[in-house]
Amino acid sequence: MNYRHAFHAGNHADVLKHLVLLALVEALKRKDTPFFVLDTHAGRGRYLLGGAESRKTSEADEGVFRLLDAPRLPALAEAYLRAVQANNPVGALVAYPGSPLLVAQAMRDQDRLAACELQPEEAAALKDLFAQDPRVAVHARDGYGAMKALLPPRAGTQRIARGLVLIDPPYESQDAEYPQIIAALRDALARWPAATYAVWYPIKQRRSLLPFFRKAAALPSKGAFVAELQVRPDDSPLRLNGSGMLVINPPWQFDQALAPVLPVLANALGETGAGHRLEWLRPPA
Repeated sequence: MNYRHAFHAGNHADVLKHLVLLALVEALKRKDTPFFVLDTHAGRGRYLLGGAESRKTSEADEGVFRLLDAPRLPALAEAYLRAVQANNPVGALVAYPGSPLLVAQAMRDQDRLAACELQPEEAAALKDLFAQDPRVAVHARDGYGAMKALLPPRAGTQRIARGLVLIDPPYESQDAEYPQIIAALRDALARWPAATYAVWYPIKQRRSLLPFFRKAAALPSKGAFVAELQVRPDDSPLRLNGSGMLVINPPWQFDQALAPVLPVLANALGETGAGHRLEWLRPPA
């Protein structure tokens, strides 16, 4: 695996993905009972925005930094920015938190996170990051295999009923990734049907995603929708024109919570031809 997220940390795709992720975690926190989060492709957990990789692409300049300058943001966007800035000096954004760090910052004492990363250097950095946090278990392993091994989750002999699985692969295998995601979701829904599943996917040319959407809609869930942000028209297979989040078994009225923020993101982060979409693939049961 050659992918390194440090080149892309804080870009428009991270903004959408992490805003949705944090909103899902906040929904889980509405109940006192503990929850479990599995992050299948966790990366290293924190990325220096002044590092060589980040500055080579400067993608954060068109993502999180542009959002920081936007006026009158919806509550979900403001909450996302507060979470991003929480791990930084006051008034500065020098490091961007990856999904496992954002989840860990938001969790309570009774909640648990399992973060998986296959690439050895990234996994080692992730283990160092959470070495002093007993709520977080870092697994240097394949995330799809971890879904089979760790679901349904347990705390000792007690099963944890509520939770979230984030599937955020690098898509190095491109279109071959989608059948693997569908197979993993089908198996996980059989093991842990009450959980929420969130899958990030890139948008280069939308028509290539249609088979994935059809298969996701056919999964045995209580409902599934997609929330998408396009920063430019999806007419190039060579550029990341946008991205989306497939949310399966979403919390009640979660789509209504996301709806106001998507046009704001498109306006703040987009170029000419930017857009957004929120559509149910499988209406709520």
